[in-house]
Amino acid sequence: MKTSRSYKELYARSLADPENFWREQSNFIHWQTPPERTLDYSRPPFARWFVGGRTNLCYNAVDRHCAARGEQAALIYVSTETGQEKAWTFNQLYREVNRCAGILRGLGVARGDRVLLYMPMIPEAVFAMLACARLGAIHSVVFGGFAAQELANRISDAQPKVIVSGSCGIEVGRVIPYKPLLDKAIELASVKPERCIIVQRPQEKASMIGGRDLDWSEQMAGAKPTGCVPVAATDPLYILYTSGTTGMPKGIVRDNGGHLVALQWSMEHIYGVAPGEVYWAASDVGWVVGHSYIVYAPLFNGNTTVLYEGKPVGTPDAGAFWRVVSQHGVRTLFTAPTAFRAIRREDPEGKLIQQHQPTKTLRALYLAGERCDPETLLWAQQKLRIPVVDHWWQTESGWPICANPLGIESFPVKPGSATRPVPGYDVRILDEAGQEVPRGQNGAVAIKLPLPPGCLPTLYADDETFQSAYLSRYPGYYLTGDGGFFDQDGYLSIMGRIDDVINVAGHRLSTGAMEEVLAAHKDVAECAVVGVHDQLKGEVPVGFVVLKSGVQRDETELVRELCELVRERIGPVAFFKQAAIVGKLPKTRSGKILRGTIRKIADGIDYAMPPTIEDPAALDEMTRLLSRLGYARKP
Repeated sequence: MKTSRSYKELYARSLADPENFWREQSNFIHWQTPPERTLDYSRPPFARWFVGGRTNLCYNAVDRHCAARGEQAALIYVSTETGQEKAWTFNQLYREVNRCAGILRGLGVARGDRVLLYMPMIPEAVFAMLACARLGAIHSVVFGGFAAQELANRISDAQPKVIVSGSCGIEVGRVIPYKPLLDKAIELASVKPERCIIVQRPQEKASMIGGRDLDWSEQMAGAKPTGCVPVAATDPLYILYTSGTTGMPKGIVRDNGGHLVALQWSMEHIYGVAPGEVYWAASDVGWVVGHSYIVYAPLFNGNTTVLYEGKPVGTPDAGAFWRVVSQHGVRTLFTAPTAFRAIRREDPEGKLIQQHQPTKTLRALYLAGERCDPETLLWAQQKLRIPVVDHWWQTESGWPICANPLGIESFPVKPGSATRPVPGYDVRILDEAGQEVPRGQNGAVAIKLPLPPGCLPTLYADDETFQSAYLSRYPGYYLTGDGGFFDQDGYLSIMGRIDDVINVAGHRLSTGAMEEVLAAHKDVAECAVVGVHDQLKGEVPVGFVVLKSGVQRDETELVRELCELVRERIGPVAFFKQAAIVGKLPKTRSGKILRGTIRKIADGIDYAMPPTIEDPAALDEMTRLLSRLGYARKP
């Protein structure tokens, strides 16, 4: 499914005439009241899109499809943790969301009120998000299982009237009770919710506090349906918290109108997905990918969306994804590179891919969330023989910044590159003085203001931090925090966070480039390189590698081979002389490697346990390993 216009034409027009470009796209969604003005940039750096327009995102996601697609599956729930599978048509989803909205309205939730969701990957999470949108309430989804203090910080900031929670989550068969964490968080929070609605899962029944806690099933049984509340395009749809440099979370705000128009446009033009097809974003509703591409974008576009509770490996094996794709006819799969590294590690020959034959229906694979090393991308291409798209975006952007836009034009893949900037994004590479650098040269990746629709308009109740965190370093630009370069063909490569550029004896080097080299070794499944303090050279790189399943190597011999590879491909200037084999890399639950935390451990700097960490034991292993290498000593 491709548009008749070329990428070059669309991209140029989106930058030269953004108002008319996005006005045309806004005609494809439902407005209660059409916008009076497409873009208001009278108060830079704050941009407001589709001013004067009134709409409702639940109506666009659910109600408007009932006439033509009422009996089409809207939501497929697959839990490899519990063995459950269930589907809801658009008509059935309409009824569930309506009743959930009725519960919230009965508890006094109205337009502009906040509702915090602390949920596992269960259908009720989707119902509750859409119910909030139906009422014009602002939802804030917090990843289920977050530590009590982190949850308390978010409760204190968002000040929700109601909290909706599951009684527990399940990870690789392990039941994680949520209610004790929720109760502790409410105790710690400076502002208390009026009510909590608890989804009681059979694996863990939560104890209820009288006068505050309500049972989801009981409330749904007596709920009265409620209609959609029109909201201003510039009103907030949700708050999604991300880690802040001060230790306090930053509340990313997403508006209604810009979010709706951008996501609707992205499904056709970036992902090449036609209405009615099955689309699966294998992520979590606690992350931005879950917001944008599990819940909202596929439903806006009239697609069937898959909600998956499980892991890419271990529930039960590395064929879990392929089984789901084959059984449900998934046409487009979107997941994180870390998921594919795990699959590749467990099934390097791709035998489970051959067994389930997912490409009978699967047309394209999209990867995002963590930089995709070329070896993983090439492996996926070789085993699947379909387009594999490494694309790049952020929580703050809400939708892709750079991609191979299969719905517009398919470009040759260059492993290590996220291909080209998406129409709407004026991406520049800047040096420390704010000047553009020549193609081929590394620098800070920035986006010229105003940002396109769908991106964050500000932080929740904090315009000052929005400006200082993102806009102050390069006036007139949004600083992404990532480093990278454009090649001679205009392809953009993201080499990691700016903080991951290290200074070795005056030479600025990318740890991402070194990771590419290590990942190319035949025995390496995944890796990380961090810069650690060195008295002589300022910083030196240290590598950590996870071996492919079944591989046994002498560490000394492997480290010698890795050092020779880096010397051969980057040069002796990299001063890469230390590496070690690890059982697992410390990561967030979304798959991001905790390089900054590893660096702090190595340099003997105190650190706080990241609230999103997948396995705290991985940091203990890293501390022991760094001590063996002569690091992790207090200054």
